[in-house]
Amino acid sequence: MPKRKAHGGGSIRQRKDGTWEARYTVGRDPGTGKQVQRSIYGKTQQEVRKQLAKVTVALDTGNYIEPSRLTLSAWLDIWLSEYNKDVKPRTLILYTGRCNYRIKPSLGATKLTALRPHIIQTFINGMLLPSNGKPALSPKGVRDVYGILHKALNQAVALDYINMNPAGACKLPRITKSNIKPLDNVMISSFLSTIKGHRYELFYIIDLFTGMRQSEILGLTWDCLQGNTIYVYRQLQLIDGVYLFAPLKNDKTRYITPAKYILDKFRERKAQQLNHQKDAAEAWHNEHNFIFTDEIGNHLRHPSIYKQFKRIMRDMNSPSTRFHDLRHSYAVSSLQAGDDIKTLQENLGHHTAAFTLDIYGYVTEQMRKNSSSRMDKFINEHVLKGNKKGKRIIENK
Repeated sequence: MPKRKAHGGGSIRQRKDGTWEARYTVGRDPGTGKQVQRSIYGKTQQEVRKQLAKVTVALDTGNYIEPSRLTLSAWLDIWLSEYNKDVKPRTLILYTGRCNYRIKPSLGATKLTALRPHIIQTFINGMLLPSNGKPALSPKGVRDVYGILHKALNQAVALDYINMNPAGACKLPRITKSNIKPLDNVMISSFLSTIKGHRYELFYIIDLFTGMRQSEILGLTWDCLQGNTIYVYRQLQLIDGVYLFAPLKNDKTRYITPAKYILDKFRERKAQQLNHQKDAAEAWHNEHNFIFTDEIGNHLRHPSIYKQFKRIMRDMNSPSTRFHDLRHSYAVSSLQAGDDIKTLQENLGHHTAAFTLDIYGYVTEQMRKNSSSRMDKFINEHVLKGNKKGKRIIENK
């Protein structure tokens, strides 16, 4: 069939298999000087004519983007290796795992240019249900996976591989805020009694009364104790099977001024460690000068701390209590003791005070109610009663 000129340039022809092809020129090869041509395919002549018209306008206005032949899987590999040099090692491990386990099996074979919002929306919805041996994700888990995909596609847009981010128009599941479960005063007292003499007693006490994260305490070295303050500037994390120092969450170093009780506990820990070192003799090794070590100087490990904690909680008939609830308990106790949100934010290492308030706002709300009750009591005792007394004096006169 003879070629026919399409509106806006290029040519359209019907192929032997009955489909239609539109060809257009995007420029010249800088090496050979020959024309570089591309094709558009469709089921009908009208379909390819419309697509060709759009391409022609884009070429005329300088908005044309060369169609990418990259699949999403290939692009994710490039993005992970070349565009995440500045992320923390553990973050890159999480990105890689979610790409390989969640994104690639569902969308990896799709070309970047073929990704559409409804395709990604189906993927998002599917993650909320168990499928192919994979458990369903929570709404937060879905949002985490989506965030990685969105970030990778944003980079593809920046490189002109695609015109727009197809993930931008998707709807995400709503996260229902879970209630935190801090230990109340009675529970704290019981916990302290239960861990008395436990090999990790000091570790748990310092967590409970400083609010530090588990990895931050594990990463403490004796140089972190500076006078009456604790300098928190790194954490100890398990990365690819190896324990390494890593930057803090939010990259937010901070100084904590703990209670004297806690400073005394650090002194106890120092004496305890010196005894261990003396007993271990030549077997002792603590290259980085960790504060929390075993009897021969090895740093403590997350699983040991966690398993022992859960065992303690089961003995206290509170198996659902998490290790992180010690941090929550510190935060609530601090607010009840009179600390303001900004101070608490700094002590916890949160990125913003708004984030801290979002988590512990219910505590401050209860404190406001208590404040109102105290003011009512003050008014009743010193204002209303005083007015009645003054009235009686005037009447007697």
